[in-house]
Amino acid sequence: MRHNKKFNHLSRTASHRAAMLSNMATSLIMHKRITTTLQKAKALRVYVEPLISKAKEDTTASRRVVFSYLQNKYAITELFGPVATKVGNRPGGYTRIIKLGKRASDDADMAFIELVDFDENMAKTEKKATRTRRSRKSAPKAEAPKAEVAEEVTEAPAAEEAAPAAEEA
Repeated sequence: MRHNKKFNHLSRTASHRAAMLSNMATSLIMHKRITTTLQKAKALRVYVEPLISKAKEDTTASRRVVFSYLQNKYAITELFGPVATKVGNRPGGYTRIIKLGKRASDDADMAFIELVDFDENMAKTEKKATRTRRSRKSAPKAEAPKAEVAEEVTEAPAAEEAAPAAEEA
């Protein structure tokens, strides 16, 4: 029977897979965004999200548990510091995977995985996305240039009258 066989082995031995996921999790915590294949990103999400949940509670026991997975004290400091404070009130879903298309060399599906609360670019684009086409159409653009043209026309003769007066003097 094949019960509980949905785990993606990523064509690696268990030790190689554990080392790779540990290194990728460390890179994700340190850089906040990494680019990798789609399958590795999905495997990394399953690996790193419980560690981030564990980091919400800053105790010696939770630090030791997370250190047993990551083996990098700088990543632990980053995880229990700025990362834990930003995700403290979030109930889950700490990572976002965005597909990038296919890699040119071997046609592998590429994606980047990032920590959700650390992406300033996505937060800026979300604010822009609230505007709709109708809001732009409702603004009276046709009337504004006519008013400016009218002002320029009224100012132009005054400038021409001032110029001959300056030449005569």
